Amino acid sequence: MKKIFDSRWTYRLISLFLAVCLFLYVNSSKSLSTQQTGSTTGTNSTTLTATEQKTVSVQLRLNVDSDKYFVTGYPEKVKVHLRGPAALVTATANTQNFRVFANLTGLKAGEHTVKLKQDGLNRDINYQISPASIKVNIQPRQTVSFPVSVQYDKSRIAANYIAGSPTSDVTNVKATGAEGEIDRITKVVAQLNLAQDTKKSVNTEAVIEALDRNGQTVNVILTPATTQVNLPITAKGNSKKVPLKFKAKNANSNQEYSFQSSTKTVQVFGSASDLKAISEFSADVDVSDVKNQKTKTISLDAEANKVTGTEPGSVKVTITTESK
Repeated sequence: MKKIFDSRWTYRLISLFLAVCLFLYVNSSKSLSTQQTGSTTGTNSTTLTATEQKTVSVQLRLNVDSDKYFVTGYPEKVKVHLRGPAALVTATANTQNFRVFANLTGLKAGEHTVKLKQDGLNRDINYQISPASIKVNIQPRQTVSFPVSVQYDKSRIAANYIAGSPTSDVTNVKATGAEGEIDRITKVVAQLNLAQDTKKSVNTEAVIEALDRNGQTVNVILTPATTQVNLPITAKGNSKKVPLKFKAKNANSNQEYSFQSSTKTVQVFGSASDLKAISEFSADVDVSDVKNQKTKTISLDAEANKVTGTEPGSVKVTITTESK
C-alpha cells in the first residue's frame, strides 16, 4: 500500500481528478450566473416594454384672434386617453407637458364644428381626445360700459324696519363678449343677498351680473366682477332731514370752489342720539381733477357723519373753480 502512494503516477491521477472536478465546478457556476442574469434582464425588459393606459383631463385652448372675436359654446376641459410605454404614460399624465387646442384661425363669424388637435405628446404614445371635435360660436368681440344698480329682496327686511338707498363702490362696469350677447343686456346689477328679517345695516361684497329682459344672466365678462355694497337699515321713524353741505377735498390753495346741486337736503337714519347730534350732513368732494367746471356723482358717507344711512345714497354736484 505504501508503494502505491509513493508512486508518481498515483499523484498524477489524483491531480487530474481534482482538475476535472474544479473544471466542472467553474462551468456550472458560470451557467447558473448566466441563467440568473438572463432572468434579471428578462424582468427589466418586461418592465421597460410594459404598456399602460391613463386618462387625463386637460385645459382646452383656442387659437383665435381674441382681440377681434369672442367665442362661446366650447368646454373648458377635455379628456385625453393615453396608451403606451408605462414610464412615458406615467410621466406624461403627471406633468401634462402637452396641450390640446382648437384652431379657429381663418374662420369667420358664425357656428363651426372644429376637430381638436394636440401638440407635445411623445411619438410612442397613442392618444384619443374626447370629444374629438367641438361646436363653437364665433362672434365679433365688443366691449360696452354699463351703469351698476344694487338689487336685493325687499321682503327680507324685517317688519317695522326700513332700508335706505344702497350705495356701491362700483358705479360702472365694462361688459365684454359676443356682439349678440352684449345686445341682450338690459341692466347690470350688484346682487345683494340678505338674511330673512334683516334689522341691521349691511355692508358686504356683492357679485355683479348682466341680465336680459327676462332676468336671465347674460354670458359676458364683467370688469370688475364684484363690488362693496352698503345698505342702511333702521327702525321706522328713526330718521330726519338735514341740510346737505359740500366740502372741497384735495383743493388747490390758489383756487376757490363753489358747489351746485339739485339735492339740498338728505334723509339720515340712526339712533335717537345720533339724530339729535346731527344738524347738517357734510359731503366731501374731490376737486383735484377740476380745472374750470365739472359735474360729479358722489357717494354720501353715512359713517363719517355718524349715522347709519342716508336717502339718497349719492348725489350729483357741479364744481366750479375761480382763481383767488
